[in-house]
Amino acid sequence: MKECIGIRREDKNRWERRVPLVPEEVERLCKKGVRVLVQPSPIRAFDDESYRRAGAEISEDLSSCSLVLAVKEIPISLFRPGQAYLYFAHVIKGQPHNMPMLKKLLELGCTLMDYEKITDEKGKRLVFFGRHAGLAGMQDTLWALGQRLKTEGLNTPFASLQPAHAYRDLQHLLEAVEETGRAIARDGVPPALRPMVFGFTGYGNVSGGAQEVFDRLPHVEIKPEQLDSLDRRQSLPVKVVFREEHMVEPAQPGLTFVLQNYYNHPENYRGVFARYLPHISVLVNCIYWAPRYPRLVTRADLKQLWSRGEPRLKVIGDISCDIEGSIECTLTCTTPDEPVFVYDVEQEKVRPGVQGRGPVVLAVDNLPCEIPVESSRDFSRALSPYTEALARADYSMPAEKLGLPAEMMRALIVHRGKLTPAFEYLKTHVEKHG
Repeated sequence: MKECIGIRREDKNRWERRVPLVPEEVERLCKKGVRVLVQPSPIRAFDDESYRRAGAEISEDLSSCSLVLAVKEIPISLFRPGQAYLYFAHVIKGQPHNMPMLKKLLELGCTLMDYEKITDEKGKRLVFFGRHAGLAGMQDTLWALGQRLKTEGLNTPFASLQPAHAYRDLQHLLEAVEETGRAIARDGVPPALRPMVFGFTGYGNVSGGAQEVFDRLPHVEIKPEQLDSLDRRQSLPVKVVFREEHMVEPAQPGLTFVLQNYYNHPENYRGVFARYLPHISVLVNCIYWAPRYPRLVTRADLKQLWSRGEPRLKVIGDISCDIEGSIECTLTCTTPDEPVFVYDVEQEKVRPGVQGRGPVVLAVDNLPCEIPVESSRDFSRALSPYTEALARADYSMPAEKLGLPAEMMRALIVHRGKLTPAFEYLKTHVEKHG
């Protein structure tokens, strides 16, 4: 039988227009003899006709496909016995809300692979949307800053910016930021806001994307240790990048920070990022976080910060967006059309808009969908080295006979209805929350 893969229609919300494979990659597969079925979609960034011209069949029914690819989670009702799936499953941390989905995959004898676990031998991720999350998240953060300052009676160059999804493409977005930068270079930030410090946590793909946008603005860069001595008259935005050693310290006095020890034993460390918060105007959070790690910013930190009067902190761009995670005041996710809320530090609740006693929080959980064409092209390009092997694999065979590259085997979470050895720890989570 001719190898057949399917591309599912995304339906998380009207903003989710991304695809795992763009038409050019589908055309390459079709020319290699792979049959590709694509579900019709009225909102996809690449229309049905572009896939049809690439050689794909537009079909609602993907039941004949040995493998179905998607971007976001697939609804439980759509799983078919024995079928293989590749998407962002969001299960590897034992996320309670997705354990019923994982349980159903196990019950139906399915196979599940997760893009997040496609890694090299050192554990480095190879297929991701992280850079584009950073790009869109930084743009939305700058927009939110302009809106917040406007409510405070300060009309800054940031007020001319729009959220990422409002621009025709990434190039137009970057040009708008550069225009804002020219205004800042000419006039500086308002004296009442000086020094305006932008703090970035993390240094991976997400942070890199966020900094890629920010670096279009004129700025000076300093180290975290220099915040105490920063010139209060500095007229340009100030950039600070925080690493793990700035966020935590050993809980036992007298010990020194060791990165690998922190990764292996985070329970032996405590969060200390609150010491920097009084200096920061905009916090852009780009770190990977799991419950075993100390939080970056707690609700208590924010209550303490506001108890001293009106602080510098205006906006938290929580690009990582873990609910009640590293940024504890991220109580809910937002959508591109309403991307922010104010965390009320007194009531400890969410208030819509940009005005209130507390920071504005950006918490869109699928930011790359705001620049769907560019993010999909880069993602498809990264996945391309593995697509032919994925299409030709016989998922009814034992794992060792799938013929998949090592990078893809590391992404194999479930095979033929059983958790693979590297992910057997999820059994406890399934039993508890499934």
